[in-house]
Amino acid sequence: MAALPDLSVDIGGLKLKNPVITASGTFGYGTELTPFFDPSLLGAIIVKGLSLRAMPGNPPPRIAETPCGLLNSIGFANIGIEAFIEEKMPLLAKIKAPIITNIYGHTIEEYGEMAKRIEKVEGIGAVEINISCPNVEEGGIAFGTDPDTAAAVTQHVVNNTTKPVIVKLTPNVTDISTIAKAVESAGAQAVSVTNTFLGMAVDIATRRPKLANMVGGLSGPAIKPIALYLVHKVVAAVRIPVIGLGGIMDYRDALEFLLVGARAIQVGTANFINPKTAIEIVHGLTDFCSREKVSNINQIIGGLKTM
Repeated sequence: MAALPDLSVDIGGLKLKNPVITASGTFGYGTELTPFFDPSLLGAIIVKGLSLRAMPGNPPPRIAETPCGLLNSIGFANIGIEAFIEEKMPLLAKIKAPIITNIYGHTIEEYGEMAKRIEKVEGIGAVEINISCPNVEEGGIAFGTDPDTAAAVTQHVVNNTTKPVIVKLTPNVTDISTIAKAVESAGAQAVSVTNTFLGMAVDIATRRPKLANMVGGLSGPAIKPIALYLVHKVVAAVRIPVIGLGGIMDYRDALEFLLVGARAIQVGTANFINPKTAIEIVHGLTDFCSREKVSNINQIIGGLKTM
């Protein structure tokens, strides 16, 4: 019997058994989907975004379906870092896959404080910084839209943790490569590309926005070609690993991101359609590599042929 292909990858010093990660906000706090499959079989799990204190999020309605996508305006609803550590981490300790915490704050200092608290917690393998949230000290502009501010947040987190730091970039900028290079210079060990695209939807019967907050983040298959292009662009701009996400629905989509240079991928909106998507992608990558006689997934990463 032939040996199974090696799917393991390294993301800024974090060793993953395979390149499949669940995206923040789509897999709960890491245990909600255990009735469907063993999450220990995944490369890593990124939990729902966390803030210093519990937040209720935006008022409903805050989800709207679109053709080939999903608009969400959840508004960073979460239980807060302390409740997560006390209530969720004991359950996550049973999962034999790295746990990555996604964090956000409204000031640079809040990001640093979050990193300090996470540093003391055993079982957390890395920190993913969400820089798409509003900076209250700068009139509400997102941290991730300005290179200097994005770098300052990254530096503050890096200074307060020894865990690998991943920065999740927003696509709602003029040049995502500039932001990627800024956070790389500030010490980020990896970047996730990309977060949701801003959009809105209108109910023609009521003549009102379908989201109470009017604007939401667009995800799902509709954004995949744009996300793929942004990953390709960022891979060319930085030396640190790039994690690709945006509309990945099956192993074929995952392979596209790996071929343009992503070292791992995140599965997001697909989890709402089929809770087993992430593990099916792992099986799909294994079968593909076996069929193609690829012994190591790293032989595929960055293997795009342009000539």
